[in-house]
Amino acid sequence: MGAVILAFPSDAVRAAEAPLLAAGAPLMDRAAFALAVRVGGELRARRGRVVGACVVVLVGGGNNGGDALHAGALLANRGAAVLAVATSDRVHLGGLAALRAAGGRIVSVADGGPGPRVWAGDAIAEAYAADVIVDGLLGIGARGALRGPAAEVVRLLGELMADESAGGRGSGPLVVAVDVPSGIGVDAGDVPADDGGSGGHGWRHADGRSDAAERRGLVLPADITVTFGAAKPGLLLPPAAGLAGRVDVVDIGLDLSGSRPVVARLEPADVAGLWPVPGASSHKYTRGVLGVVAGTPAYPGAAVLAVSAAVRAGVGMVRFLGSPGVTATVLAARPEVVAGDGRVQAWALGPGVDPGDSAQADRVRDGLAQGLDRGLPVVVDAGGLALLPERLAPWVVLTPHAGELATLLSARGQAVDRAQVEAEPLRWARRAHELTHATVLLKGAVTIVVGPQGAVYAQSDAPAWLATAGAGDVLTGLLGALLAGRARDVVADPTLAAALAAAAALVHGRAADQANPGGPVAALAVADALPATIAALLRGDEV
Repeated sequence: MGAVILAFPSDAVRAAEAPLLAAGAPLMDRAAFALAVRVGGELRARRGRVVGACVVVLVGGGNNGGDALHAGALLANRGAAVLAVATSDRVHLGGLAALRAAGGRIVSVADGGPGPRVWAGDAIAEAYAADVIVDGLLGIGARGALRGPAAEVVRLLGELMADESAGGRGSGPLVVAVDVPSGIGVDAGDVPADDGGSGGHGWRHADGRSDAAERRGLVLPADITVTFGAAKPGLLLPPAAGLAGRVDVVDIGLDLSGSRPVVARLEPADVAGLWPVPGASSHKYTRGVLGVVAGTPAYPGAAVLAVSAAVRAGVGMVRFLGSPGVTATVLAARPEVVAGDGRVQAWALGPGVDPGDSAQADRVRDGLAQGLDRGLPVVVDAGGLALLPERLAPWVVLTPHAGELATLLSARGQAVDRAQVEAEPLRWARRAHELTHATVLLKGAVTIVVGPQGAVYAQSDAPAWLATAGAGDVLTGLLGALLAGRARDVVADPTLAAALAAAAALVHGRAADQANPGGPVAALAVADALPATIAALLRGDEV
């Protein structure tokens, strides 16, 4: 399926490394070389050359620190001034020897560590003045939050960077993480809380907030993460994904063919293989007819946005069901829409629907019943989520945000609130799938999709500007069009709904960016940008 990114659990990566290490394969040398090449490239881009650059390497006690030390040695050999800051009383001896042989320096903020013992604040002041900081504190074998000297280093550095940013005094050094940003949940994508030690100051979280009451662990947010062998789940899953920056996967020769990926991320090249493209003999019925139940007199705009997105995404026909006033509003905006009941291949239900509006609520329930009884794909959003039966099917896609998912789960006996969903989105999206048997698309800065047979997607295509009223209504119409165009396939293949939901999230985000690159965007503008965005993706153009 093209360029899809697959993330493998840390145990699988270590198992793939084991036979190579036993055979003497120089995995650390490969990783360090790739890391040094990436850092060198960034230095050239930022300052024109590597010679004379200042690089500070934060070093823990494991192999991750060894990768960082060896990379530091390679950069020192190319003329960079490299300082390693050890946060443990032991470091990788081969990496330490290589760094010293290349003229690099090392200091320690831990008692008994290599090099002169220094106060963490002094080391951090030098780190902040560097061109690049390399985070080699913890690797994929670590569990839990940063502790001890490592946590203190990250806390102090974070405070300095936050103060400088608030004062408008420059962007600070580029941060490059080695394999993963230290302190994230490598497999779960969470940001583990500390145990009451030095990591509990709460400096910066994955969503950018600084709230000590949340007790999340400390993480130094990376601009780039250079990861080895394969992506790790925590680099794709929120909230940790928000701390990874750009993820660069380096091939070091691992054979993961016998392992199952646990998270996938679609890339633009994957969309063409999923999109329902009409052929010469196609007509409006074969291209898919989407039934839409959306809007109430209080929220007619949600109906306009949902049907606009469906039409602009290329569905063969939209049938709209609603009150006479809302129907008139929809037809005035989209004359292509057909009002009233009739045969459909899929349903889009819920945008702008008040469950207390008995007529619209009944229409939502009827659409759900048809979907389940006749095997028609359904996407359910907003008010429709309060009208679900107890058991659904994989071809029913639920599209809640974190608050709506918490409400849905609480109604099914799971005591969870919005903050808990945001802290562990994959866990709770999976639980919703288990309870309902539906495919679940959890909206957010990184959108999570969970389907049957372990299908998990994590899409990070949306600009922050897409957090705007009506954006979810557009996504519902867009996904409804996809489901209608591939209705038979979706029912036949239980995992396809999840892939299509991920594709819809990708297109939704790309359309938002195309509507106004780098700036504010309105939901209707996103819908209007869909045709050009889809066409570019089908051509294979970068969008």
